[in-house]
Amino acid sequence: MDAASAQPSRDLSYDPAKEVVQLCQELIRIDTSNYGTDDGPGERKAAEYVAGLLDEVGIDSQVIEGQPGRANVVARWGGGDGRAPLLLHGHLDVVPAEASDWRVDPFSGEVEDGQVWGRGAVDMKDFDAMLLSVVRARAAAGAAPDREVVLCFTADEEAGGGHGAKLLVEQHADLLADCTEAVGEVGGFSATVRGRRVYLIEAAEKGMAWMRLTARGRAGHGSMINADNAVTRLAGAVGRIGAHQWPVRLTPTMEVLLATIGELAGTEATPDNAEALVEEFGDAAKMIGAVIRNTANPTMLKAGYKTNVIPTDAHATIDGRFLPGYEDEFFATLHELAGDGIEFDFESKQDPWETPYDGDLVAAMTRSLMAEDPEALVAPFLMSGGTDAKHFRKLDMRSYGFAPLRLPADLDFTALFHGVDERVPVDALEFGARVFDRFLDDI
Repeated sequence: MDAASAQPSRDLSYDPAKEVVQLCQELIRIDTSNYGTDDGPGERKAAEYVAGLLDEVGIDSQVIEGQPGRANVVARWGGGDGRAPLLLHGHLDVVPAEASDWRVDPFSGEVEDGQVWGRGAVDMKDFDAMLLSVVRARAAAGAAPDREVVLCFTADEEAGGGHGAKLLVEQHADLLADCTEAVGEVGGFSATVRGRRVYLIEAAEKGMAWMRLTARGRAGHGSMINADNAVTRLAGAVGRIGAHQWPVRLTPTMEVLLATIGELAGTEATPDNAEALVEEFGDAAKMIGAVIRNTANPTMLKAGYKTNVIPTDAHATIDGRFLPGYEDEFFATLHELAGDGIEFDFESKQDPWETPYDGDLVAAMTRSLMAEDPEALVAPFLMSGGTDAKHFRKLDMRSYGFAPLRLPADLDFTALFHGVDERVPVDALEFGARVFDRFLDDI
């Protein structure tokens, strides 16, 4: 789609970006660290803050807890044209941050060098702030969208969504079940390839398999010969899995993205040159390179209790991520690499998903980006991690990641997600709010 088909400029009675920086700062200052247990501060304070912001502009909401402190916010707004509602979702929790590792206090929301610093600046209090800024401005101006939207701010996304999206889908589906499409995090951000900004819309996610491997053997004294050593057996399995070179596998989403990059590079995209095309993304190649193949990374080892005692068992954990359509190949390869005598148990197993990159919603996302950045290229991508979309898709929603950010060409992508000194440019936040405002006009 070219710039000529993008939405024209508009004179608005409201500024969709007016509050976005302030809201992002204030959300960051509410510590919602998620340690994967129930020991953290929880999301209740942030949920009450969000509910209060919505109430100020006349939007009623519900705060829903499955467990004290682990709070979600759900509200409905707009509508009247008879179409099924659109779910707009963001999570309130963040991964932990060690303050001594940061240049600034990770929960200060400080603005420095034209950027908002703090844990959650990118994942994903930036999008929460964009959404709230746009909704509040439009509600105050009486500019609700024609299509009804369900606004959903969740708990616990960073630990699998058990107290958040999973809880809502399993115990409060009546609040969401009429939604046919969903838009959430990890997409709409730009990467620069050969001088062109390419905005990546998430249309697929890898599946996740957090696995515990166990080897069992015969206990004995460390000074004796022992051919049935659990540590040796496990170490061999972990070494083979960690060193395995997984083959390139292109899903429909990545075929579209690499074809777009191939056009810029003057070549046709194929599995053989996929890795070379991924390198065109520069610092972002580490992220994009993880979604043209399955991955399995050993993360923890545990065995024994004394140097001169051979233990009965040994354990390891593996973080496995597998592509849509390649689950059977992934697990068959893992078992072959592990060899005999290795038991597999799942700490968590979540299916991959892929939504066709077509339809009115994709067109609306594309037009809204190009209206603010006419030279943009827009393409889908496959996300290596997981989001709440995995749960919402159980209610048969078409899902996309669209949290628009126009990012600098020299951005260090290694710090973008969960990195030390996480930060987002102020102008990127304001850009995102303007884009999302146009998107709401076009849905």
